Amino acid sequence: MNLIGAFVIAFSMYSRIPMPRMEWTKERMRYMFCFFPLIGIVIGGLMLLWRQYGSYLAGEGNFRTAVLILIPVLVTGGIHMDGFLDTSDAINSYKPVEEKLEILKDSHSGAFAILMGICYFVLAFGVYSEATMADMRVLAIGFVLSRALSALSVVTFKKAKNSGLVHAFSDAAQKKTVGITMVCYIAVCLLLMIVVCGLRGAAGFAAALAAFGYYRWMSYRKFGGTTGDLAGFFLQVCELAMAAAVVTVGKWIG
Repeated sequence: MNLIGAFVIAFSMYSRIPMPRMEWTKERMRYMFCFFPLIGIVIGGLMLLWRQYGSYLAGEGNFRTAVLILIPVLVTGGIHMDGFLDTSDAINSYKPVEEKLEILKDSHSGAFAILMGICYFVLAFGVYSEATMADMRVLAIGFVLSRALSALSVVTFKKAKNSGLVHAFSDAAQKKTVGITMVCYIAVCLLLMIVVCGLRGAAGFAAALAAFGYYRWMSYRKFGGTTGDLAGFFLQVCELAMAAAVVTVGKWIG
């Protein structure tokens, strides 16, 4: 029952997929992150279906691509994009760590959040407009990989503060169990991306690892550790980096 509750909490927190009401007990929250990457399967599956059959509704033009890049936002409710925007504001403030953390808590959007949000979606539109079905198979797996890496950071990275959702979930999580589960997810993603998708998969996995390394360096150097907003920032950067790498290599190999 606790595992079912953990599944429901994961999908209730990190998606807009309707779930039954479930009490958020400490026992259920311990294993919540074990199910977090499964949301990536939903997103990847929907994007593959839309890429394959969306032309029957939207044609082959820009509208189909626009819907494609909005699917992750529609499924998640934009929770990770919110972290990306808040972090963009904080990073570009060039203020001390304490003030950066206060900016993350501010509900108002600054100029850099708006600017970076526009840049993100322009880049995503450009990349996905060039993505083939072979590219999309890799990227569908990537939505699972990005969430597995994000969850791994929650239970292994130093926290920037002793409050907030990431600290609460990390404190409640069975860190060893969650960590091992995430390593298993990552290993399966690596196998599928390389064995099934070849060089495209290798490029996508390498881009994800590069984004993960940057995330750790940036969060420690600029914030003293990670937070929920920084985890969302990483997830968005990771997914865009994978998309750019996969599409670029796909064009190179033909």
